[in-house]
Amino acid sequence: MKALTPRDLALKVLSAGNRSPGFTERRLKKAFEQNPHIDERDRAFATNLVQGVLRWRLRIDRSIEKASSLPFKKINPQIINILRIAIYQIFFLDRLPESAAVNEAVKQAKKKFPDHVAGFVNGILRNICRRKDQPVFPDPKKDKVSYLSIYYSYPPWLIKKWIREIGGDSTQSLLSAGNKIPELVIRLNSMKIDRDSLLKRLKEEGVGSEPTTFSPEGIIINSLKGPVNRLKTCQEGLFQVQSEPAQICSYFISPAPGEKILDICSGLGGKSTHLAQLMRGRGTVFALDINHPRLIKLNENSRRLGICNIQPVVADACSHLSSLFRQPFDKILVDGPCSALGTISRHPDGKWCRDGNDIKRLSGLQKKILNQGTPLLKKGGYLLYMTCTISKDENEDVVKYYLETNKEMVLENLGDHVPDWGHDLIDDSGFFKSLPHIHGIDGFFGALFRKL
Repeated sequence: MKALTPRDLALKVLSAGNRSPGFTERRLKKAFEQNPHIDERDRAFATNLVQGVLRWRLRIDRSIEKASSLPFKKINPQIINILRIAIYQIFFLDRLPESAAVNEAVKQAKKKFPDHVAGFVNGILRNICRRKDQPVFPDPKKDKVSYLSIYYSYPPWLIKKWIREIGGDSTQSLLSAGNKIPELVIRLNSMKIDRDSLLKRLKEEGVGSEPTTFSPEGIIINSLKGPVNRLKTCQEGLFQVQSEPAQICSYFISPAPGEKILDICSGLGGKSTHLAQLMRGRGTVFALDINHPRLIKLNENSRRLGICNIQPVVADACSHLSSLFRQPFDKILVDGPCSALGTISRHPDGKWCRDGNDIKRLSGLQKKILNQGTPLLKKGGYLLYMTCTISKDENEDVVKYYLETNKEMVLENLGDHVPDWGHDLIDDSGFFKSLPHIHGIDGFFGALFRKL
């Protein structure tokens, strides 16, 4: 069987036809597992192609529409993806000759379609190359939303939503920030090493790195050859991959040794392991999630990090949590299921997998989970609600509802609970709000409540 090229892999992933959040990322990972012969350079190229097409899909499709005599909707979906991969290279990969992108696309078309289809692909791409410097965008003075939608490649509904919530100028900055290639960030394991020592160890492994701006335990990886889990420092449990704002959230709940803490919707356990780490391994973190395979992965990470005070619990956070636990918790973290609109730079498929109905549905889930968690909190205890979205419906509006329906809970000003390094991340209402276009990190939200 002939080995797949990076472009073939990208085409296979993009043509899989599933719009669920995170599917493309999982499909890409599976493709690599099925083709272990592909070296790291080709894996990186295939990933770049997939992520790049998702990041710029609407602008790319506009170019196809302008260059094709055939209506866009009548073009075979696989041909569209062949064209998308090539156009992404033509417009966004400066080091790659245009001729190489065109020729490889024609080869891909010939593998699956008659010669006249390959000729169609060749004609469109040659046309685009000739007209590369000619604008294909709507007039921003006549239709600002359509212009922003195509220029920055975002769905119109999302642009309209952000303009309503944060204004036109801020929206444009946010769109631009969301199209930047994100940095890989890790969190050091303070139970085993300090930041300066880990930076030194990473340098010895040939990894370029620097401290994060806010989190005192974060490190940005600047240059890395191969998967991060192949590093000896990773295998020794000296760090965990975790975004900077996710690291910051753990500090807001001020976990202390000996406490009993519940992490609702723990996922793969990034925050659970951080809470346990900040507790110096004393006390217990109950990591609750509906997805059993995620908790298996959490256990694996815990063992690697040398953390033994996490208790995984498989349960639905939306129903009857009070029946699972006999004693109240000192603190509760609710990492609500959300639209993830704050992490679009990291997961560009999120732009195309969500709509307004999803946000309404997810905000309903968030309210249910908060209501389920409240009876489990002891008097005087703290509950932290956080999301990785910048959607008002899922953040401030959920907080308002929660306070109206749970009179025993009061909102705390996070400015009174955060170390000096985090004050710039707290807004005038006392919420944690990290914004990609302002702080240069993923968009997160956090609100802290205390039980009377």
